Amino acid sequence: MSAVSLSPRALYEEVAELLRQRIFKRELEPGSWIDELKIAEDYGISRTPLREALKVLAAEGLVTMKVRRGAYVTEVNEKDLTDVYHLLSLLESDAAGVVASRATETQLRELKTLHDELETAARPHKQDRERFFEINERFHMRLLEIADNRWRDQMVADLRKVMKLNRHHSLFKSGRIEESLAEHRAIMAALQAHDASAAIQAMQAHFRNGLEAAV
Repeated sequence: MSAVSLSPRALYEEVAELLRQRIFKRELEPGSWIDELKIAEDYGISRTPLREALKVLAAEGLVTMKVRRGAYVTEVNEKDLTDVYHLLSLLESDAAGVVASRATETQLRELKTLHDELETAARPHKQDRERFFEINERFHMRLLEIADNRWRDQMVADLRKVMKLNRHHSLFKSGRIEESLAEHRAIMAALQAHDASAAIQAMQAHFRNGLEAAV
């Protein structure tokens, strides 16, 4: 592997982001040992910024530090996923209720535009699962931004990083994209109707079904 050119931003942050993306792309598989010497050599850095980067990823739950054994990509079990989805359901359904109650027409149009992109990515004759996953996340994050609670945003961001250790593959289960799209339609309809109760229920159903597909 050739050396990676790093930007001027804090070195350990840049390394953390490079490793984070490798974990999400499954270049570093859950449960795999992280070879610090090799990664430091590949990136042309010392082990000090690498270890700082691993501390960041450990705080996010993506890496597990084992005494005298080093760092490993975190493996999530069924209980982990159940706990993460439970919390995300609580936080994001609450955000959906806020958006249904308070969003401006301009903000709702932004969400509708993202939803329309989801519809396009899910078309049977040109289904793009990778793109569907990416747009799906953008929709959820934009909804959270509109709900405007930075503490909730921070908690959701951390939980979604752990969810990504498994979530990506749940969309590859037969029929899950179609189910997820139908759930998004229900969420979008509730938001446009300014029906907070329906938005909360639709988002809870979305996460409940997502968990069933993930485990």
